Amino acid sequence: MTPRLRTLRTRGSAPGHETLTVALVVPLQGPASVFGPSCELAARLAAGELNDTGGVLGRRVRLLTVDGGAPPRQVASEVEALVGLGEVDAVVGWHISAVRRALVPRIAGRVPYVYTAQYEGGERTPGVFMTGETPAGQLLPAMRLLARSAGARRWCVVGNDYIWPRATARSARQYARSCGAAVVEEIFVPLGTQEFAGVLRRVERCEADAVLMLLVGADAVHFNRGFAGRGLHQRCLRLSTHMDENMLLATGAGATENLWAAAGYFETLATAESLDFNGRYTARFGPEAPPLSSLGESCYEGVMLLAALARRARTLDAHAVEAVAEDVLYEGPRGRLALRGNHVSQRIYLAKADVFDFDIITQL
Repeated sequence: MTPRLRTLRTRGSAPGHETLTVALVVPLQGPASVFGPSCELAARLAAGELNDTGGVLGRRVRLLTVDGGAPPRQVASEVEALVGLGEVDAVVGWHISAVRRALVPRIAGRVPYVYTAQYEGGERTPGVFMTGETPAGQLLPAMRLLARSAGARRWCVVGNDYIWPRATARSARQYARSCGAAVVEEIFVPLGTQEFAGVLRRVERCEADAVLMLLVGADAVHFNRGFAGRGLHQRCLRLSTHMDENMLLATGAGATENLWAAAGYFETLATAESLDFNGRYTARFGPEAPPLSSLGESCYEGVMLLAALARRARTLDAHAVEAVAEDVLYEGPRGRLALRGNHVSQRIYLAKADVFDFDIITQL
């Protein structure tokens, strides 16, 4: 079965030489599908707003959604075929690092590729641009603050078994030592895990006072429920660099106590840019639309960065875009942001779950 493809048409858009077609690679199946609809709508909002003001390079933006929740090689084959046939001019989206690693050798240098997920860091391939958070700016200051303010000294890592959690866990060991703490246990489970009884017994046995949760989407939801069900939330904090409002809702009110998250965006971020973005999102999609979150909102950022790159280069030729990318600026819900190398430089916030919302504690 091929990944699901869907065209997200914005007002007045139509395929053709006057259309700029973007492959939007976001998860529509698997554990990350819990926030896939937010990713789609946020990207659709960006495309609509660009089209309302003349498009990009005089072309209307059209999104072609590829299911990034399918197996990585399958996603990569689908996107490579679209690029090879000239069906898409660029690739944008939130998907796990395993998908990115499968995609990069197939499309890098052929079309611009904007990857919006928080990830393990280290991607330097020409023509690949990163809007997401990385551990040095996201995880290290969060662990440092929680060690100081909450006494987090014994960390247990619980993550899915692929590149992002494993590489981030290696970074966490170094960060813990720099905070006078230690990672005392590391546990990795397959994507799609729903039963965590054995994992939770190991968390109890290692006497951790903090869990670094590197679980994707629904896997984190199941873990949170089991964690609270055993009463661990009363003596052990959880920190996630991948936890959004959709996942809070799915977790349930009784399982979000003592749950922390670090990210570049939260729906409760009370800046002028964020509040305005929330209003535009609600106005376009209605009050019942999926909640905004750092994960979904990142796809808005990705489309806007692509537009800024194209305008600077005056083309979407991948090599021309790469040549002018340094210090490209764009405006978004996270404020005015700039590329440094091929990564967006941004502010990071630490927040604590308050039932179904995040209470932002501080900027890290």
